[in-house]
Amino acid sequence: MIVVTGATGNIGRSLVGRLLGEGAAVRALTRDPARAGLPAEAETVRADLTGTDDLVPLLAGAEALFLNLAAGGDRAAAALLDAAVKAGVRRVVLNSSMAVTDTPADEDNFIARLHAGLERAVRDSGLEWTFVRGGNYATNALAWAPSIRASGVVREAHPDAQGVPVHEADLADVAAVALLDRSGAHLGKAYVVTGPERMTVAQQVAEIGRAAGRATRVERISEEEAAEAMTGRHLTKEAALELVRMFGRTVDAPPFPVSDAVERVTGRPGRTFARWAQDHAADFS
Repeated sequence: MIVVTGATGNIGRSLVGRLLGEGAAVRALTRDPARAGLPAEAETVRADLTGTDDLVPLLAGAEALFLNLAAGGDRAAAALLDAAVKAGVRRVVLNSSMAVTDTPADEDNFIARLHAGLERAVRDSGLEWTFVRGGNYATNALAWAPSIRASGVVREAHPDAQGVPVHEADLADVAAVALLDRSGAHLGKAYVVTGPERMTVAQQVAEIGRAAGRATRVERISEEEAAEAMTGRHLTKEAALELVRMFGRTVDAPPFPVSDAVERVTGRPGRTFARWAQDHAADFS
């Protein structure tokens, strides 16, 4: 049995399908099973990881856990990790971040701090582990969907910011290989998982336009305006501004090389952003 947190998220949904396709038993955790829309073969279980309920029963009989910080935050992830130890889970695959560098620089931004702290907790747990350090998710482009549908215009502070957007299905595939591994080849590994090509924001917007069959363009706005647009229930204005400025630094100095981790782990090349845009064309039409 493999327990998947964040099962209705972009990575989690792909992961549940991949694991079921490999014949694994899957327990998918979600706040609302009735609306989850997951395959009937999965055991879909109601779970509020931010509450005070005992989490150990959620992991009863499980051999492995896919742990996603997005499914409740850092405190919930730490509590679930503790419950996994108590329940006798053998392995955890953590959806971490490529912002983690295993250097003092990890204290310099909140994304690295959060994930590095959780990585330390996983290492200290005594469980077998693999870290999937993703980032620059292609699905972040879904934030542009309302403005593309309305006008074809995306407003960003740094149109020339560079990234290596990764398809959620590739992150799920890497996680699935690690969760299902019987050889031990992936134990104790931290995989930095990127897409197969570097692209600017403007290039991504153009690719979406091609897939959706409509004209698109990027309009430059101030960093302050961009941060305001990102601020919400899960992100403070200060954190949003830190992110916007971090993106700005990638215009002249791309932060990460293109990784071949998807091909090394799964045996096939990573999906391109053009493929992602085609897969999600309906979201922008």
